[in-house]
Formats: sequence, structure tokens, C-alpha cells
Amino acid sequence: MANHDRDDRPKASDGPFQVLAKQVAGLKVQDQHDTSQDAVEDELKVVDIIESLCMQCHEDGETRLLLTKIPYFREVILMSFSCDHCGFSNTEVKSAGEIQERGAKYSLDVRDLDDMQRQIVKSDTSVFRLEDLDIEMPPGHSQLTNVEGILLEILKDLESGQRKREKDEPELWAKINAIVQRLLKMTLEQKFPFTITLDDPSGNSWIEPSPEDRNHKYHKTEYPRTAAQNAALGLSDEPSTTSGNGNTSQEQSATSSNGTTAHVVPQIPSEAEGSTDLEDVDILAGHNYSIPTQCPGCTREAHVNLQLVNIPYFKEVVVSAVMCLHCNYRSSDVKTGGEIPRLGKKTYLHVKQPIDLSRDILKSETCCVKIEEVGVEVQPGTMGGRFTTVEGLLTQIRDDLRSNVFDIDDDAGAGGDSMPDETRQAWNRFFEILDKAIRGEMEYTILLEDPLANSYMQSLMAPEPDPQLREEDYARTKEEEDDLGISDMRTRMGEDGEYEQEKFEQGGGGDGEVGVGVGEKGTDDDVEVERAKAAELVKKAAEVEVEEEEEEL
Repeated sequence: MANHDRDDRPKASDGPFQVLAKQVAGLKVQDQHDTSQDAVEDELKVVDIIESLCMQCHEDGETRLLLTKIPYFREVILMSFSCDHCGFSNTEVKSAGEIQERGAKYSLDVRDLDDMQRQIVKSDTSVFRLEDLDIEMPPGHSQLTNVEGILLEILKDLESGQRKREKDEPELWAKINAIVQRLLKMTLEQKFPFTITLDDPSGNSWIEPSPEDRNHKYHKTEYPRTAAQNAALGLSDEPSTTSGNGNTSQEQSATSSNGTTAHVVPQIPSEAEGSTDLEDVDILAGHNYSIPTQCPGCTREAHVNLQLVNIPYFKEVVVSAVMCLHCNYRSSDVKTGGEIPRLGKKTYLHVKQPIDLSRDILKSETCCVKIEEVGVEVQPGTMGGRFTTVEGLLTQIRDDLRSNVFDIDDDAGAGGDSMPDETRQAWNRFFEILDKAIRGEMEYTILLEDPLANSYMQSLMAPEPDPQLREEDYARTKEEEDDLGISDMRTRMGEDGEYEQEKFEQGGGGDGEVGVGVGEKGTDDDVEVERAKAAELVKKAAEVEVEEEEEEL
């Protein structure tokens, strides 16, 4: 057997990014399928070596750059600096693409050892949080790592200086030590589950998804950036624009509780006067309305086009589309109006034949879409509001997932430079099943679960019952009401001049209807009691429905 001074071929234990690290470091990397010298030379050509100044000793060092594709994400530049004079070294990752139109926030419940190995791209504008310990890693150094690696980095930072704190500040040492011990259990894989989040206004950070993610384990939410976030990213060359009434667009934007901004300026230009309040304008169904707004992408002036649409056997909805002529930003959304219903609604559609694909469907931004036969679960807020058909919704889900898993122009499904074969095959099997569902070549059931009952599925036999369509009311959980802000609502003025929480009381409606109580402050116990009453009503309604079906039989 021949002896070698250094064997640089990829080992079985080398992960995809270990191979990339060897390549950046200038080590010999061979393709397992093509061991020719030409193939090796082609691989090494993509690494650029630049002579650069060392900031430690001010001598000349070397910076190596590698452009690569990350599966489920996009192209990035891996950078590695080393100095032979003082031994200083540094690594960093930068996005090779443009700043995205919307910010992105990822959430992952880490439940097992496989989740600890999920890759993370943290840009220099993102904020990483370990929610269970309330630890936050602020914007700064960008890196390409995994969940375990970023936890070890936080642990290292917390442990630095602990010996000195133990002598000088024993109380502070004790508090930090308690956090260190809990974090140590997480890194040693002894404390599951825990939740991590990654929030990036530029949209260029990422946590690796998995085809096996279910039950709210992995969640991605896109949001429009605020004017301050755009300014921090260098996108806003005009901090504020002045409208006809003398107010700036920043003053006219309303900030919601979750930090996002609704950039709809409540003014409509009038032919006679400069502008007219929306209260004086009648919004008519079928008419188009254009309202000036601030573009979420570049913060310049844009327009949002609105139209009121009446959906038969449902309610009126507002379809909106934002268009910016400066940066070509485009987005659309669907909003429903009216009061918040007492109960949420689950809508089931059994798709049996291709004609079912043409049914109209309204998915609100609070709706969760589940298709167990296909393995699809779309969390609320992921796609926003959509008014389309069954085929259109599934096609949008497929295109969004494919653009995250593979590149947009990756028709072959290669999945970038480092996607493992097993993962690629799993995603290809998933997309094959999803394509069959889109073509109507299989039977499956679509579930729309909406805690605000603002989603809709078209019945082909209305007003008669549709045997393939079933609706079910359900009592919202406390977690859902907290997420929607219902638990904190104070909508009725009390006798003491303070707003109070309305609560539902039995009676006044007949047949078990629930009316709205007045003059009493709602407590958590009251909310639980009313939720139990609502659940009892749903149970009774289901029993009545079963009895009617038995009588018909």
C-alpha cells in the first residue's frame, strides 16, 4: 500500500461543508464519480486567491473566495483569510445575491439530534434568538454553521470572563452560570425540545428545512420592512416623502404589534380637491381604487390597487395589489372584513376528479393548509392571503417550495453544490406526489384550518349540500387567541371610563346562540369558561347533525 504524506480526499464522515472548507483552504478535492485530473482542476478553478492586508500584524496575508450554492437557499460567497506571519485566520460568509424584497423570520423547534445538525446561514444584518433562555445574538459577524455550532459559540462567549466575575461580581457570575449550565445541557443534547428563531430584514438568512417537518415544527414568515430597516440596509435614499396634506409617509404608516408596518396612506386623490378622507368615499363592489402608499422594497412612492369582491355564500373580501414603478416591487393580498367570529372553522374538501381543481378557494393569512396524503402543511402567515383555485394554490405551494429547495432555474433538481443524495431524492419524491395532486391523478383531502373563519372553499352544488365538502366549527385554543391578539382586546367602554374586555354570555339568542355580554371585565377564567361553552355548543351541533343524518337514513 502506497504511503501518502496527506490524504485530502473526502472521507465518508466529511459533510458537504467540510468538503467546501477543504476546497477553500486549497486542499485537493476529488469527485467520487469523476476522479480525472481535469475534473479536479475544474473544481479548483472556482477558488479565487487575493493578497490582502492582515489587520493584526499589518503584513500581507491571503484571502480565498468560493462562490457556491446552498440547497433550499441561494448563492453565497465563502471567505477565508489566513496570515502566515502571525497565524491569524478568519472565516466569513456573504450573500452573493441582492437584498430580498421582504424580510424573513425563521422559527425551528429543535427536538432531536438531527435538528442539531441543521445548517444555518446568519447574515450580518440578522438577529438570532434562543427563545427558551431569552438569549439574543445581535447583528454583526456573518457565518455559515449549524444549530450545534451556533449554540457552542454562544456558550463560549458566555463562559469568557467567568473566572473574573466569580471574584469581582459573584451575583452576576451566579446568574450567568445558571444560564451556562442550561445551555450546556442543550449542546450536550440532554435538553429537548427548545426553540430558535432567526430574523433578517434583508431576507438573506436561512435555517435549513426538512421534508419531515410537521406540526408547526418549522416556520418561515415574510414581512414588509419598516422605513428604519430600509435605511439601515442602505435602501432608502429618501428618508420620507411628503403627501398632499403635509404629512410624511412615515407618519402615515401604522405599526402593528408584531413590528411590521402597514404602509397604506389613508388618502384618495380627488378631482375637485387635493385629497379626500376614506370615510367620505363609498367602496363599491366591482370598482377599482388606487391609493398612494410607500413601497416596502425601496420606500419610495407606489400605489396599492383595491377592489371589493363579493363571494357568493361567503362574505365580501378586499383584493389588493401593490405596484412600484421605481424598483418593480409586486405583491398581492386578500383581506376579509367584519367582526371576529366566536369560533374558528375547519373546511375539508375531498378532491376526487380533475373538475375539483377548478373550485375557487380563499386562503386567509391566518389559515393553515394541510394535505396529509401529499405531506403538505402550510403554516399561517407563510403565503399571505390568496384568492385562487385549488390547482392555483397547489401550484403556488409547489413553486414556492421548489424555489427554496432548488434554484429557480434549476430544472434538473441538482440542489446546489452540497445537497446530499438522500435529501435530494426525498424532495424529488415529494414533488412527484405533489405534481400528481396538481394534475388530479390521485385522491386527497385538503384541510383549511382558520381560527378566524375567514377562509372559503367553493361548493359546486350550492345552495344544496356538497358531499365532497364539509365544514366544522371549533373552539379556538388559548394559544391561538394569544397569537391573534384576541385575549388582549378591550373594545367596550366601562362605567369607570376605561376599556374593558367583552365576554360572551349564554342566552338571548335561542337555540343555544351566544350573545355578547356588557359591563363586565373579562378575566382569564372567564375566557376559559366561554371557550368551554363554545366547545359544548360545537359538540351539541355535531350531535344534532348526526341525528338528522340517521333520520334521513
